[in-house]
Amino acid sequence: MADLPILKMQVQRQLRRDLATANAHFGKTFTEPSVSYKVRGLKAGAAYLQQNEIRLNPVLLQENGQAFIQQVVPHELAHLLVYQQFGRVQPHGKEWQMMMGVLGVPADVRHCFNVENVQGSQFRYQCDCQIHTLSIRRHNAISQGKRSYICKKCRKPLRLAPC
Repeated sequence: MADLPILKMQVQRQLRRDLATANAHFGKTFTEPSVSYKVRGLKAGAAYLQQNEIRLNPVLLQENGQAFIQQVVPHELAHLLVYQQFGRVQPHGKEWQMMMGVLGVPADVRHCFNVENVQGSQFRYQCDCQIHTLSIRRHNAISQGKRSYICKKCRKPLRLAPC
């Protein structure tokens, strides 16, 4: 597993390279975003448009190194650049796809990293047609009576499956 401080420096380098590419393409200077490492769980990253901030998952960064840096950093930066250039649009719409092309990165919406170490507890629920796997957050919401979920297929409520 790579050293996190070194990976953070590589994230900054990738971010600045991609920013320079966008600046040259559009003939303007985009505002450089701040980067934090506050994302947990299955998400690799998130872009906070109004704050001009990219948040990254430090565990997935460490486990996936260069693949993470080359895919996730441009993905999240593209969201911020699109917001600065076009305002609020569809998150993965034509503007974002175009921006990914400018950055020279495939416009993949989801990552394919192994999430075994970040997925947390999983709970088995069932409906009338299949078994569903729910996160601890959804399980707790059901257990506390705050929320109920239905199957998209059979439209029946989910209930905890016997072990």
